[in-house]
Amino acid sequence: MGPSDEQFRRAWPSVVRQLAAFAGSLDAGEELAAEALARAVAETRPIDDLVAWCTTVGRRLHLDAVRGRAVRERALGELALRADREAAGWGGADDDRYALLLVACDPVLGFANRLVLALRVVCGLPTARIAWHLGIDSRAASARLTRAKRSLAAGAGRFRVPEPAERAARLPAVLECVAAVHAVAQRDAIRPESAADDLGRSAWTLARAVHAAHPADAESEALLAVVLLALARRPGRFDAEGAALPLDEVDRTRWDRALLLAGLEHAAATAGTGGRFALEASIAALHVAAPSAEATDWATIASLHERLVAVRPTHAARVAREVARARAALAAGVAVDAPLAALARLEHDGPGAARRDASLAIADLAWRLGDDGAAERYRALAPLLPPPLATSALRRAAATPRRA
Repeated sequence: MGPSDEQFRRAWPSVVRQLAAFAGSLDAGEELAAEALARAVAETRPIDDLVAWCTTVGRRLHLDAVRGRAVRERALGELALRADREAAGWGGADDDRYALLLVACDPVLGFANRLVLALRVVCGLPTARIAWHLGIDSRAASARLTRAKRSLAAGAGRFRVPEPAERAARLPAVLECVAAVHAVAQRDAIRPESAADDLGRSAWTLARAVHAAHPADAESEALLAVVLLALARRPGRFDAEGAALPLDEVDRTRWDRALLLAGLEHAAATAGTGGRFALEASIAALHVAAPSAEATDWATIASLHERLVAVRPTHAARVAREVARARAALAAGVAVDAPLAALARLEHDGPGAARRDASLAIADLAWRLGDDGAAERYRALAPLLPPPLATSALRRAAATPRRA
């Protein structure tokens, strides 16, 4: 039996990083890694160490291509890299993914180009999926990816992992990229079909590696809390048929208690520090700390969302704020006209992911208010949703709207 999807997922960042360093190019490292992994699939003999096997194959492929003097130069460069790696203490798939993130977050790249490069190279997301998440055309995403690789090669020359001082300077960009992986996992990969497609776990391994490298940084710890609390709640998000459950119907007894406690501990450690991820961690902690959906402190959650929008006024943050405001209004028995109007504006503005979230929020509020138009909204949304959410939307469409 050949390597499993999980083995390939874990091997990919290590193989890419080592081959990129060996070839002196991130683009070449990706191509060599892809070819080596493809050959691993066809290999009939057992492979004891997939990373070592693929790295060896990739190096041979590269050496075959360059020949002569270049062979000697690359071999010497590889020996130097090995010494640098041992001196820096890099080791393991998590470290390699963090190292690739650091490379992708080079200051010579603009933020948009960094994000596309990180999502593609580190996480292996298809370009079309990245484009949808960012709200841009697939061709634009491909162009950004190409520009990022060219700029990286022109600005940094040979592939290298930055020194400690540079790593600290790149930390905010690294955290942004990890958060983007987490966001895609929550929206578009909430129930992965295989370990290779589990972006939630990818976000966890990345967040864990970043926090391990920067243990004193509150935002890196808070982001780890956000990812842990989301993963802890995932087992209760679906019913026996695989449909996503609305928040009110989630079975809280199925939550992963170990992940939950770990996430709450990290969230408590960063509460009050005021950063974006600290606020997100506090919001997530309030959701999981409530003994039931009915007991959720929506007023405090709405207040935290207001502060989050002040810190980071993105479309996604605005959508989440209006949802919280609406739920707080429903809990207090007052009108939801203002948040509904705001959601209607957001439904036609911003990236595709944020627009879809706004549409779902409007459908949910319409259903809760007993609006007969809720069913039509859900039916229109269903084809645009991943299967677990589509099934849930169609169920709502067939159900009698709730009268608030």
